[in-house]
Amino acid sequence: MMSKFMEWVDARFPATKMFEEHLSKYYAPKNFNFFYFFGSLALLVLVNQIVTGVWLTMSYTPSAEEAFASVEYIMRDVEYGWILRYLHSTGASAFFVVVYLHMFRGLLYGSYQKPRELVWIFGMLIYLMLMAEAFMGYLLPWGQMSYWGAQVIISLFGAIPVIGADLTQWIRGDYLISGITLNRFFALHVVALPIVILGLVVLHILALHEVGSNNPDGVDIKKKKDENGVPLDGIAFHPYYTVKDIVGVVVFLFIFCFVVFFFPEMGGYFLEKPNFEAANPFKTPDHIAPVWYFTPFYAILRAIPDKLLGVVAMGGAIAVLFVLPWLDRSPVKSMRYKGWMSKVWLLVFCVSFVILGVLGVLSPTPGRTLLSQVCTFLYFAYFILMPFYTRLEKTKPVPERVTG
Repeated sequence: MMSKFMEWVDARFPATKMFEEHLSKYYAPKNFNFFYFFGSLALLVLVNQIVTGVWLTMSYTPSAEEAFASVEYIMRDVEYGWILRYLHSTGASAFFVVVYLHMFRGLLYGSYQKPRELVWIFGMLIYLMLMAEAFMGYLLPWGQMSYWGAQVIISLFGAIPVIGADLTQWIRGDYLISGITLNRFFALHVVALPIVILGLVVLHILALHEVGSNNPDGVDIKKKKDENGVPLDGIAFHPYYTVKDIVGVVVFLFIFCFVVFFFPEMGGYFLEKPNFEAANPFKTPDHIAPVWYFTPFYAILRAIPDKLLGVVAMGGAIAVLFVLPWLDRSPVKSMRYKGWMSKVWLLVFCVSFVILGVLGVLSPTPGRTLLSQVCTFLYFAYFILMPFYTRLEKTKPVPERVTG
């Protein structure tokens, strides 16, 4: 009966064909390691955010008068509302942790190089939309840090010559952040941006499966096939990697649930203390800073004395990621076979990014501003100098087949 049912479905919808193309007959390199868990984990967290977000909207009121009270109502009176809220807020931070590690793997193994340029660009578009989604959602609790953080970020658009003031007013929908701003951010956060993100995720996966997955050696497994056209160094994604990913999912859920039940605020980094006070336009918090996953770019903004140049630098720090596939001139993909200069610069880049993230949380001092400027210089130097050091350095010979 099941066989006949699937025949009926396949005659009307390519269910079996899609399952084979993207799972059972999609051959992935057999040497995937720890870093290859984070793609499937990102998908898991996305599902968590959508499901918990839908349930939260059932009890949330997107108005300046009732937003903060409705969040308190969810936390105190809605049955299991507190866990839904913590799953969503912790999930937001978990999403960025997973995505940053996923991006690091791309840098480490050259997953942005030919023929995977579009895979990388779709991934960067997901990252950009994810930042917009997180920013829109950050305003919704209508707490002190939500309100003033949005005030600071939106006001940055005012630095744009000629159109800045009008653009800022257009984004807010008012002369100041008000219920109108909250309402439009709610619509974008709940409806528009999730649709865009889901569409980009589909494109990201389709582009990946068209060119094939990269691997720690950077070897194209499609070049060596058996008489049946199966890559010699490939194994079917299902059941081998689906089962392996379940192990990663279980470990991740242990850590994730531990944070949700014991450290949901994470010392004020996941849920800031000022956000437990209702938004007050007449009371500014002592120190305004965005949530931790935006702080590297916020530190770059503060490192530049001129407001316009700071906005340009912050935007450029994200924009430069999109052109990365054309900056890397190395004949090899994986860091295993690149020269010492690529390894040193990747380390410098990662350390600079982490330091900028820490500095973005802290209040500015002359010493911290100087360190931010140094790290901003090193951040951009990694990309600007890449065409030179990747071309000049001596690389190791890449094996014909994957080494495990």
